[in-house]
Amino acid sequence: MAPISSRRSGHSRRAQFSVFTGYVVAAIGAVIGAILLAVSLWNPGAFSGLRGTASDVVEPAGQATATARSGTSNVFDTIAAYWRAGSKNAALRDELELARIKLAEAAATEQENVRLKGLLGLKDKEVEPVVVARLVGSTSSSPRRFAYLGAGRSDGVAVGMPVRSARGVVGRILEVGSSSSRVLLLTDSESVLPVRRAKDDTVAFAEGRGDGKLRIRLINLGINPIEKGDLFVTSGAGGFYRPGVAVAIVDEVTNDGGVAHLVSDPASADFVSVEPIWQPEAVSGASTPQEEVLGEGDAQE
Repeated sequence: MAPISSRRSGHSRRAQFSVFTGYVVAAIGAVIGAILLAVSLWNPGAFSGLRGTASDVVEPAGQATATARSGTSNVFDTIAAYWRAGSKNAALRDELELARIKLAEAAATEQENVRLKGLLGLKDKEVEPVVVARLVGSTSSSPRRFAYLGAGRSDGVAVGMPVRSARGVVGRILEVGSSSSRVLLLTDSESVLPVRRAKDDTVAFAEGRGDGKLRIRLINLGINPIEKGDLFVTSGAGGFYRPGVAVAIVDEVTNDGGVAHLVSDPASADFVSVEPIWQPEAVSGASTPQEEVLGEGDAQE
């Protein structure tokens, strides 16, 4: 009998059975795979249920993976955005400041256009401005209130012509040069202007006080009908100013009238229009006592 160590493994029934079983399983697997392949080619939808089931089984794992991937991406994006926020904020501040400057410039241009359009729209069928010009200066600390106009004799300006802005009366021409003129403002201490209350025929005189205000003095004394907030306009008396142009609004009521502020402040009236004298024949005729007071301040006329 030969030694045990000299026997070959092929003589073991267990080993031979294991090898045979492996071959059989492989053959069966190959046959099943071929059958499944043939079925899938012949009817592609045959295994859709199985594929759906498999997809449902692995779906939770896919959701977890996608969530982790998205969260990681958001973290990195947040970090990058944080580092870029400083430079972006600085750029936005610069853009905002520039936008504010442009907006302020646009608003100033719009206001200038409104003033010019208002002055150009003053002319109507009866009155056409002689010239539209800029007020280039005025007296600042004196009972006498004058302004200087950048238009003169060469532009058709003459002594006595009314001067007004888009809001109302400013004064009238006192002296005329070749290219400039001096304007007697309504607030001058020697200025007297016939006016009436806008809502009725209450007549009065608007006298300059030399302090930027006007004194409204009633012609007919008695019960004072004036109320705070009343608007007074030119009456047309005296012949210099056409009727119905805004003059002043009453701030305070007195025994014989009131104290009012100008509707058209010369300090805010960059551009003004010079109009022809309303009734030249009346101006050249006899003067009333009140007009003589005005003429005393306009000796050059």
